[in-house]
Amino acid sequence: MAFEHYIRSGQKMLRCGYTTGTCAALAASGAARLLLLGETPETLSLPTPKGWTVEVCPEGLARTKDGAVCSVRKDGGDDADVTHGMLVTALVRRTEEPGVRIDGGEGVGRVTRPGLDQPVGAAAINHVPRQMIAQAVENVCREAGYAGGVEVIVSIPGGEERAKRTFNPLLGIEGGLSVLGTSGIVEPMSEQAIVDTIAVEVRQAAQTSRRLILTPGNYGADFLAAHGLDGLGVPVVRCSNFIGDALDMAAAEGFAQVLLAGHIGKLVKLAGGIMNTHSRQADGRCELFCAHAAVAGASRSLCARLMEAATTDACIALLEEENLRPPVLASLTAAAQRHVERRAAGAYEAGVLLFSNVYGTLGVSPQAEAIIHSWREEHHEQ
Repeated sequence: MAFEHYIRSGQKMLRCGYTTGTCAALAASGAARLLLLGETPETLSLPTPKGWTVEVCPEGLARTKDGAVCSVRKDGGDDADVTHGMLVTALVRRTEEPGVRIDGGEGVGRVTRPGLDQPVGAAAINHVPRQMIAQAVENVCREAGYAGGVEVIVSIPGGEERAKRTFNPLLGIEGGLSVLGTSGIVEPMSEQAIVDTIAVEVRQAAQTSRRLILTPGNYGADFLAAHGLDGLGVPVVRCSNFIGDALDMAAAEGFAQVLLAGHIGKLVKLAGGIMNTHSRQADGRCELFCAHAAVAGASRSLCARLMEAATTDACIALLEEENLRPPVLASLTAAAQRHVERRAAGAYEAGVLLFSNVYGTLGVSPQAEAIIHSWREEHHEQ
């Protein structure tokens, strides 16, 4: 059955889908119902973290030698990705140990490098899908009055071959796909629709202020709130990956000051002049860390390890081993500042702030410090 939730994208209505994490949780609930309750449900339903309920027809629901198995077909809606149409399968078995143990089987990748959502050696099933799977199975256990343990093995047949078309091999996830999703829902949106939405928000901000804060997304918004930067009377616009477009819009709308604050994973790309930070367009994060570390005197061994790092947080951890974190991040911040100023072309004062969810504030350009200081002073005076 089709998942009938839609969002507007420009003049079109696009159908949403659901994530591999939602599929895994639904499949686990179906297998658990057969194993513990003896039921063969015609439909399975699950409330997602977004608050929307997904209802599907299970496929391949059957008993096995020591458990039960159920599959759910991934539906990406109008934002179909590499996993669209694939079966996500869950094998559920009783165990003597209490609790719900979750692991990956065929077609699910395994983490081989530090810095990802799961530790090295674990199946590439991110923490939100793990929570969803555990909750779905625990609900069935309570209904069945079963107090023992349960093991859930998630598989994606064909996932190893399909993963070659993803970034998993570069990230250090080998042998298959990742089971992902934070909201449980896939919301499609065309790039042009996103840019148009950003343009509207920048235009609206210009009606009330000549100052502007740009941030890529939720991480940035959370950081701004935690540090009181969203309470200075300066409008905040989320610009997604479209940094260059947003900077151009700020110039066109006549802003006088613009603070760009974002997670190091995206904004480090600015140090290389990359103004669309989507991984489809360009990456270069590790290469940039490596280049700036080399200039700061990093050993050849460290440079090689930086090039192999899976995430920017992993790069920072490596820099700390040789006490190079401060100079390298200062260098990266300065380079990002230069590229932002070049894009602004004198239309406004600009400043760059980089942070990490793990390490906090990582880099604040002198221009950003001056802008923030002036905003705080004026806000205090008011």
